[in-house]
Amino acid sequence: MPMLPAALRAAARSLKRLPAPSAARPSWWKVLGLAGIAGVAATGAVIARAERRRRAYTPEEIRARLRERVEDQPEGRRS
Repeated sequence: MPMLPAALRAAARSLKRLPAPSAARPSWWKVLGLAGIAGVAATGAVIARAERRRRAYTPEEIRARLRERVEDQPEGRRS
């Protein structure tokens, strides 16, 4: 096997001394990123639930509610 130059031998020795990445301890950036993704997903679920509730009204129910709101307004505010 040919002899490596001194610079390459030194680099190889320094790489051997680096600690291996630990799978048991994730970095804080990963934890923060996962928390952000979970927050976005939870917000989307809340919005979807509210949208389903809003769309659950039949057109007749919406018309009846609008008519009630118009009747409750003072006479000068009706358009």
